[in-house]
Amino acid sequence: MARTRLQIGDWWADPATNELGRAGETQRIEPKVMEVLMVLASRPGAVVSREELLSIVWPGVVVGDEALTQSIIKLRRALGDNPRLPAYIDTISKRGYRLIAPVRSIEDAGTAGADAAIIPQPQPPAQPRLRKFKLAAVVLVLLAAVAAYFQLSSRDSGQVAIGDLDAPGGWDSPRTNLVTVTVQPFEWLGAGEEHAYLARGIGADLVTELSRLSGLRLIGASSAKPDSPAKRNARYLVSGSVQRESGTLRVNVRLTDARTNEQLWSERYERPFRDLFTVQDEIVRSLVEKLTGKLTDAERQRLARRHTRSLEAYEYFLRGQALFMVRRTQDNEEARSNFRKALELDANFARAYASLAMTHAMDYRLRPSGDASPALARAFELAETARLIDPDIPEVHWAIGFVHLQSRRYDKAIESLRKALELDRSYADAYALMGGIYTYTGQPSKTIPLLRTAMRLNPDGGYLYFQILGRAYLFENDIEQALINLREASARNPEDLETRVYLAAALVAAGDRNGAEWEAEEIRALDAGFSMRKWFKTYPMASAEHKDRLSGLLAKMGL
Repeated sequence: MARTRLQIGDWWADPATNELGRAGETQRIEPKVMEVLMVLASRPGAVVSREELLSIVWPGVVVGDEALTQSIIKLRRALGDNPRLPAYIDTISKRGYRLIAPVRSIEDAGTAGADAAIIPQPQPPAQPRLRKFKLAAVVLVLLAAVAAYFQLSSRDSGQVAIGDLDAPGGWDSPRTNLVTVTVQPFEWLGAGEEHAYLARGIGADLVTELSRLSGLRLIGASSAKPDSPAKRNARYLVSGSVQRESGTLRVNVRLTDARTNEQLWSERYERPFRDLFTVQDEIVRSLVEKLTGKLTDAERQRLARRHTRSLEAYEYFLRGQALFMVRRTQDNEEARSNFRKALELDANFARAYASLAMTHAMDYRLRPSGDASPALARAFELAETARLIDPDIPEVHWAIGFVHLQSRRYDKAIESLRKALELDRSYADAYALMGGIYTYTGQPSKTIPLLRTAMRLNPDGGYLYFQILGRAYLFENDIEQALINLREASARNPEDLETRVYLAAALVAAGDRNGAEWEAEEIRALDAGFSMRKWFKTYPMASAEHKDRLSGLLAKMGL
């Protein structure tokens, strides 16, 4: 990989300082983004696979595909490149990426525009071919989190015993007598990237429906990498693709034996889009018949009981979920608008009520005011409405726990999350949020095993899992592990302010002044008026000791 300055198209790139520049303009990019650019620049014109990029840029670290996708999108943004008519980075569908701009090695670092040896490269085609597009950066980050939010597994009654999930014998043992399945994120094949949330939503709801059936244990959605933890743990893999053209829906589904890689079943569905729910039901029936035999009458009734029968309401709900996870004021308001539209179409849509409640609770965090009680009271009212409509939905109790947390009712929040886990012992997000609460209340040692359980249940749980684990390690004074996890969280969602705050603090604790100053600049870029005193007003941390430690570390950076 090149470590010297390069001229790439109109830009020069300096990997030593992580800087790009042209015509008097200079900007810094993240180290991992620069590494991706250097790998591509080492082979200009050649296709570099996603798997190879991941192994080179993130060696020895299991990361989701969204980390690479985020880096490509940030790189395009920095270069001013248009993914539809690229001048720099070309996406090769199902293969990887290639750098199509001319590349020169700059021998004299002081003469960025000087002539130098041209690195040979094939000429790109004169006309860009049609290709399928990926989601924009923020949406991809969110959908990963949305997929984590939907991870549901078979329900068990009685008190939650977390230790049972770590009992000897694993997931697919005679003791459990369960068939283990992973549903991989469905691939979006349409040209309209604004609709790609539909593929994620279909895959996530498939997890929800399968998790309600006896004899199946769902292990969280996995990346497509062969060595992913979920692929090693699950007995069977479900994967698929979704395409929507005008009023036609096309869904391809495959069932694979994870141990032999043998394809056991596949089906293509091409129906009017209005038949989406019918298609989902047919997919579940076919999968269950292949995996565990015929459905029981009770399971047929459960399968027929969907949270909404309004297709339009369902679409608004999926859009809202994607927007909510951005954690920015404008996106939060747009998410709320989508949830309201869903409820206008189906006034008994409990999940939409629960999600609407969360936008009000988050509004308190995003737009702090002197009196937070109206927003939090409204959030709790909406969450309770969802519970009254359907008290058997784990996400509803998760939302109630989230609202309690923002209101600093920590015991009530834990109680709600335990209820969610009674309904679904494999609900990874419930373990993760519970772990976050223990750190807020000064008990980070309890957080770590809960987050490890969440990550095992849902290996692609998104940036929040790594952030919660990283801040727990910070307060446990394990700075090395704090940095590993917080850097991973930042790579998955570079625009999350909370992650940046903890990463800056961990870098100060590690004695990395340059790295901490970089993070401080990023914090100010995200929030020009940032101060710890203002931040703590709406941040639900109860531990005075942890507040003092975090403030003391960041004070050294002028924050």
